Amino acid sequence: MDQNLTIYVLSDSIGETGELLSRAALSQFNSGKYQVRRFPFIVAEEQISEIFDEAKQEPSVVIYTIVIDKLRCFIEELGGEYGIPTVDLMTPALDAIESILKFQPKRESGLIRKLDENYFKKVEAVEFAVKYDDGKDPRGIKKSNIVLVGISRTSKTPLSMYLAHKNFKVANVPLVPEVPPPKELFEKDSRRIIGLVANPLKLNEIRQERLKALGLDNNANYANVDRINSELEYSKDIMKRLGCMVIDVSTKAIEETAGIVIDHMKKKFGEDAFD
Repeated sequence: MDQNLTIYVLSDSIGETGELLSRAALSQFNSGKYQVRRFPFIVAEEQISEIFDEAKQEPSVVIYTIVIDKLRCFIEELGGEYGIPTVDLMTPALDAIESILKFQPKRESGLIRKLDENYFKKVEAVEFAVKYDDGKDPRGIKKSNIVLVGISRTSKTPLSMYLAHKNFKVANVPLVPEVPPPKELFEKDSRRIIGLVANPLKLNEIRQERLKALGLDNNANYANVDRINSELEYSKDIMKRLGCMVIDVSTKAIEETAGIVIDHMKKKFGEDAFD
């Protein structure tokens, strides 16, 4: 004879884990009319009471992934009162890990969701850095948290990508004497603009290597020291007009430069640095 059963999945996050386990368990039973009802974002006893009021009307099981002790105990209490089996998916795992690590879990709800949100913010920032790399679209200047400016080979792109992995949306704009800088640059909050400069001899070496990698003559004007000096003077003049922070990256690793930029942003904007 077929038996009806409803599994109530309660979670302080989205409840996906509980639902997957419920369906995996149900797949081991060949007959019956089963359904799984998911209740995400459980944060109060009132929510739990309402769910149990429904569950007690029919054959049911409550499966939950809730880490807050008060709510977990309340679920067990109602389960016992109404004769409804309850399955705690989180506590055995937490207890096992705690026994090895020798310190207690945070018991803070929604942490995995916060981690997921951080991941997607990072992906969004990386995509932004790629889209608005090398001045491809000046509209990125307005949308960005940070704008990097400097002449070729001053580490604008790798710095953009590093900062993107810290969730900053970064646009970078090359400064070339023959090309006027976009007007959007002068409309941007100067505190969000970072100028990058470097020693001309260091740039000369880097540009020569770049030309060599491209199979081009390393005597090209691009790697000429006089040309580089001219570009640097032009870029410094633009940076002075912008009134932005300037960093000499000649002897700095990307991580070091990024640290300076991040400290600057936190000092100027605090929690609003990402806005």
